[in-house]
Amino acid sequence: MKDYEWFKGEVYKLSGIDLSCYKEKQMKRRIEALIRKYGMEPYESYLEAIKVKNDMYNEFINYLTINVSEFYRNPEQWDVLKNDILPMILNTNRRLRVWSAACSTGDEPYTLVMILNNFMPLNEIRVIATDIDKEILNKAQAGIYSAKSLAGLPKNYLREHFIDNGETYQIKDSVKKCVEFKHHNLLKDTYPGDLDLIVCRNVLIYFTEEAKCDIYHKFNASLKPHGVLFVGSTEQIIMSNKFNLKSLKTFFYVKDNPNK
Repeated sequence: MKDYEWFKGEVYKLSGIDLSCYKEKQMKRRIEALIRKYGMEPYESYLEAIKVKNDMYNEFINYLTINVSEFYRNPEQWDVLKNDILPMILNTNRRLRVWSAACSTGDEPYTLVMILNNFMPLNEIRVIATDIDKEILNKAQAGIYSAKSLAGLPKNYLREHFIDNGETYQIKDSVKKCVEFKHHNLLKDTYPGDLDLIVCRNVLIYFTEEAKCDIYHKFNASLKPHGVLFVGSTEQIIMSNKFNLKSLKTFFYVKDNPNK
């Protein structure tokens, strides 16, 4: 019987996703739960199935990349971004370059646009939004959301930037136009550069320490001098100076090597 090590290698060849960079115990448990759903013998028969069945492959990628997202998740952190971080960045630069990494269903990049609209008109806002899951990116571009996923969003944002379709809400085209969605693998693809702000939240907790270290170094290289990294509520960076990042506020880190 083929083992998990074999399966990791085959998944990498098939999808470009390196499972060795994810915490093994947690990821293996998730994958085996998915395989049991189909009553298959781990891992060989399941791998053969996802090679030929597009719906099963898409389900696997979606399950693998753990797409859990909602608008204005941890609202106090978004308030810090609006009230403290963005005014600081905008004090030296009015034309911002922003990246929402591992953007999932689009909640975070669209939230960024709505917050930035407090400081500038929509036609001046550009956000790069990336994810490894192509199916999720299609959902993000469609911009249709349930009331539940919007429950934490400030009411004025909901009123100004969404169309109420009864059971769902549609993000307005004026907001959509501000976001450029792209497929991107954090573990192997080239990162955007010359960035004022990177938002990558509640994603890196699933990676190994080695993978996280590599990503933090790449984030630093992608930031402009004094650019800011915004991470999730479970992702405080211990000894951030190792990555030339300095704690600015809780969950916010500023590039600390402006001459490099």
